[in-house]
Amino acid sequence: MNYLLTTIAGTAVAISCLCAGCERHGGQPDQPAQPAQHAETKFQGTIVAMGDSLTAGLGVNENDAYPAQLERKLRQGGYRWHVLNAGISGETSSGALSRIGWVLKLKPDIVILETGANDGLRGTDPQLMRKNIEEMLQILEKNDVVVVLAGMKMLANLGKEYTGAFSAVYRDLAKNNRVILMPFFLAGVAGDQSLNQQDGIHPTTAGYRIIADNIYPYVIKGIERRHGK
Repeated sequence: MNYLLTTIAGTAVAISCLCAGCERHGGQPDQPAQPAQHAETKFQGTIVAMGDSLTAGLGVNENDAYPAQLERKLRQGGYRWHVLNAGISGETSSGALSRIGWVLKLKPDIVILETGANDGLRGTDPQLMRKNIEEMLQILEKNDVVVVLAGMKMLANLGKEYTGAFSAVYRDLAKNNRVILMPFFLAGVAGDQSLNQQDGIHPTTAGYRIIADNIYPYVIKGIERRHGK
């Protein structure tokens, strides 16, 4: 099985690349940019894609990042749902927790939570990551927000004990909380040079298309849960 970033030679390089632009994007905008045509569209609901540079779409056009591609795919399927890109490059689970209140101001019906990659690359204790994510899940549940949790896997060269504990965080949180789990956010993309940019970390437009296709059925489950089906 390909693990996240197995094509990268060394954790230090991975950290440098994944954190690229974190100072530029570290602030919290009033609201994510919205294409002009959205003003004329009556949406059935709002999905906020929350995450790090893998969600923000570092290195590709905003319209090619997975949130924009997912919204187009939803429309093609007859779902008029708005997908807001709330990704911030370089963010850790601690940073995500610190801005969960800002995300709630966007009034999401569904949140796709993709976080933890930077925690792992920095060797953060998985238990701290677990605590941060669990707190976010509890806050979102209290605010009646359906959550799709995107699982991550970590560098194999960090050791079996660490990578095992890291992956278990997502499985355990999904089991113990009422969330929908996408087992691996980068499934079918990680480790494939043709689907990643030169840094070997961030997907290309084609890579994000696969991610949008993969996450689509989990989002549909979220929509159905939101509607009480």
